[in-house]
Amino acid sequence: MEPHILAGAGTRGTDVPGAEVPAPFRAALEALAGVRARPEIVLEQIPAPQRLAPWAHAIAASVTEADGDDEVEIASARFIVLHDPDGHETWHGTTRCVGYLSAETDEQLVDDTMFSEVAWSWLTDALTETGAAYSTVGGTVTRTASTRFGELAGPEHSVDVEMRASWTAGDTALDRHLHAWLQVLANAAGLPPPGVRLLGSGDESH
Repeated sequence: MEPHILAGAGTRGTDVPGAEVPAPFRAALEALAGVRARPEIVLEQIPAPQRLAPWAHAIAASVTEADGDDEVEIASARFIVLHDPDGHETWHGTTRCVGYLSAETDEQLVDDTMFSEVAWSWLTDALTETGAAYSTVGGTVTRTASTRFGELAGPEHSVDVEMRASWTAGDTALDRHLHAWLQVLANAAGLPPPGVRLLGSGDESH
């Protein structure tokens, strides 16, 4: 399977009537357009929020797994770019990245007091590993345990993890920032390292 490409992501952000797309924002979108996700992750451009910044761009990502003849979504994420050419006092910069993800996870992790700290380190480690220039990072990690009753479909017990994060980009190389967020999504979804196939998921690669 070929890696998924975010086709068309560099065409435009939120249209501002009568305004020319700022060069830094255009460069950021061009960088995002070149991102190739690993095969398990599907990317698509989605409508961007209209009132958070003069310019904005949004990408959705999803991870599915086979369930018989169907594909079931086990994790999803959004990556939003907000750009204000005049800067923003709380951002300490002109471009803010906002990420949200939700994923099913191991039920045992709900009782792991260190899980939230580990999950948060996925983001900071990934930003460092991809070489993304960033500052002013903040966010939350939430674990939710659910028990189904009656005729609701699905497992009796389930645990979901949600992460919300935002940080200021120090340059226009937003492909590095998106790659970092996709790595967080892969970790939350329990995907193996790229190029590694789990036993029982097809041919037995070592």
